[in-house]
Amino acid sequence: MLRLMEWQEDMEIRWHPQLYKQWLVDSIIDKTNKNGGKCMNNFFGLFADENEKAQNNHENEKLRLHKEELDITKNKIAAGEVTLQKEVIEEQQTVDVPVTHEEVVIERRAIDNELSNSSISDEETIHIPVSEEQVQVSKHTVTTGEVSAYKRNVEETQHVEETLKREEAHVDTTGHVNIASDDTASSID
Repeated sequence: MLRLMEWQEDMEIRWHPQLYKQWLVDSIIDKTNKNGGKCMNNFFGLFADENEKAQNNHENEKLRLHKEELDITKNKIAAGEVTLQKEVIEEQQTVDVPVTHEEVVIERRAIDNELSNSSISDEETIHIPVSEEQVQVSKHTVTTGEVSAYKRNVEETQHVEETLKREEAHVDTTGHVNIASDDTASSID
């Protein structure tokens, strides 16, 4: 029965923030009295006296050093454009073409006055067709070549110079002061 009452009291304290805070402070004070007051002085530095706080602050002071570093980004920008198109060029061309034609050759022979049974008339005619080659010019298109274009990536190195700042710690001493340095960190001038 006694344990049940302690449990109910403990639950009431935890569910009520004001009661819980008071219980926590009472517990710390109770432990402080048992440890000779040292626990209260060291509890987050809340209850330490001003001399102790000042001494702790001077012993743990830190100087944070900074430096600049480069943030380099690359952006694609339009550098130009290449256009492929056809251009029609006209040129005059002269070609020598050999052609043939027929000629009629007339030969005359003398016959020694032979007798003939034919009467003299103008009704007899001989037709000899004559031909020649005539040049006709026409044009046709042929493929003479092909031009293609494509892009490729070419890597080059660009020299970049920039001035960067960084902070260094300089230690000034007055009087006779011994300074011990931790060699794992960067050197202090």
